[in-house]
Amino acid sequence: MIEPVEQQGSTAPLLLTHALFQAPLHPDYHPLRIQRAGPFIKILELLDWLSPGERRVIEPISREAQERFHTPDYLDALELAARGEADLAHVKKRYHLGTRDNPILPTMAERARLLAGGSAMAAELSLTHRLVFSPAGGAHHGMPDRANGFCYTNDPVFAIKTYFDHGLSRIAYIDLDAHHGDGVEEAFISDERVLLISVHERGRWPGTGQNDRLNAINRPVMKGFNDNALFRLLDDDILPALHRFKPDAMVILSGADALAGDPLMGLALTNSGLVRAINSLLPFAQFSVLLGGGGYNPWTTIRYWTMLWAALTGRDIPTVTGPEIEKILKSLDCARIKPNDILLHWFTRFSDQIAEPNL
Repeated sequence: MIEPVEQQGSTAPLLLTHALFQAPLHPDYHPLRIQRAGPFIKILELLDWLSPGERRVIEPISREAQERFHTPDYLDALELAARGEADLAHVKKRYHLGTRDNPILPTMAERARLLAGGSAMAAELSLTHRLVFSPAGGAHHGMPDRANGFCYTNDPVFAIKTYFDHGLSRIAYIDLDAHHGDGVEEAFISDERVLLISVHERGRWPGTGQNDRLNAINRPVMKGFNDNALFRLLDDDILPALHRFKPDAMVILSGADALAGDPLMGLALTNSGLVRAINSLLPFAQFSVLLGGGGYNPWTTIRYWTMLWAALTGRDIPTVTGPEIEKILKSLDCARIKPNDILLHWFTRFSDQIAEPNL
């Protein structure tokens, strides 16, 4: 195992939230129709794991700051479409607004401002708190001039830019989402100040990230990729790359869609394994932003985020969820997961490590 850099100082991690992300408004067919953020926050509150000092409300980014990445005409189109004032045929063709992946929502312009603002905030706050977790963040497909892959913006870009604004000069972006982070790669390809690392499922949308490019390390992995394979990849490849690069800060996209049971993807990580992977990355930089990213199974995503927050804050995970949390988890649904494919331990236990039969 590569030795990480020595840490200096420590303050409690922060969690960023906003009410907008707790009420999904996507159409019924859309993978993001599921509830994630709201039940996650309720569970933390039931566990008494979210003190006022650990929580911050996301503030939207300014239009001027948005234009540091997005083109003015795209932002205009986003705002007009959200208000119902756009030429629908034009914005669909030119800006990919109104497609199945990126439906026109009344909140989409506000969502874009909040996502970008949240990741910029996270980077800024990490300079004093060392680590900030923004579960809603991780829209890594967004392009400067169009929506792309469920993403109306590209909030990881704003986290990286914020670090640069504060004089940091070496930023590692590590993407463990099951999809390749094409938008972030395009934003910083050939920028030697950024090391881009992506582990993603081979052959899946968007079809990019099949090979290394300049400052981008891409590791497409096969369906069924599991914990042991991830740990080998970390030890033999990713952690040595971080050791050589010596980042001042990291932006990590944690990607719950890499977990077994995700309805869109075919990877087979456990939540315990993915938490262990995140923990192995964090010591390599003094400041870190952690973003939630994908995750289209509400039960696996929420339980993973809960375990991740416990690990980040030094709390012990209970063996069982308990009646109140079990009730929350049983109240959720997901149109893309058949009832016979729902596992009993998604309700009763936080950890995936103990296998149980289907319901």
